[in-house]
Amino acid sequence: MSTPPSHARVPRRSAGARPLPRLLFAVCASLLAAACSSSAPTTFDLSAPRQRVAGGAIGGQVVVAEPTAIQTFEADRIIVKDPGGAVSFLGGAQWADRLPRLVQARLIQTFENSSRIRAVSRPGDGISADYQLNTELRAFQITSASKEALVEISAKVVNAKTGRIAGARVFTARVPVTTIDASNAAQGLDKALSSVLVQIVRWMGAAASAGQA
Repeated sequence: MSTPPSHARVPRRSAGARPLPRLLFAVCASLLAAACSSSAPTTFDLSAPRQRVAGGAIGGQVVVAEPTAIQTFEADRIIVKDPGGAVSFLGGAQWADRLPRLVQARLIQTFENSSRIRAVSRPGDGISADYQLNTELRAFQITSASKEALVEISAKVVNAKTGRIAGARVFTARVPVTTIDASNAAQGLDKALSSVLVQIVRWMGAAASAGQA
């Protein structure tokens, strides 16, 4: 007489157990979100000096072109340069915009705040300019050897009517940085840029006057 086959009992899943695939997905999503939030860089802005600038006012209308720059300065990252000349980006920090466009905006605002100019604008805004200010970012970095923020900008004032250069000069500012971290680096570069912007605005009045002679 044959024995009837036995039926294996399937263990019942408790009501509180979660399906394994869903649990793994939830864990992975949580880890990914945490990783993304921890790696998001802090965004820093640059400021425009608000003080009046001593010196003769500019009688004409000025167009401020976007600064030219080598590829290193075309990004929105804070740059650190070591004693050997190697360039790296400071982790966890970025500027609020591409550096040339941000510097252009703050330069225009510095002219406006100084109350020394009749009208200032960007190229393409439709004004009939008397002068165009062309600049180049030569340095905008933290130098690790000297622990300082270095900003260097060359400027040329061009008579828009004749195309002749009315004046040219290089402006430099250095600000000590106690610790090379995101906050101190951004503050140091902001102070150095503010010094250079005031120098440019002060100098342009004299250069424009010389170009009119």
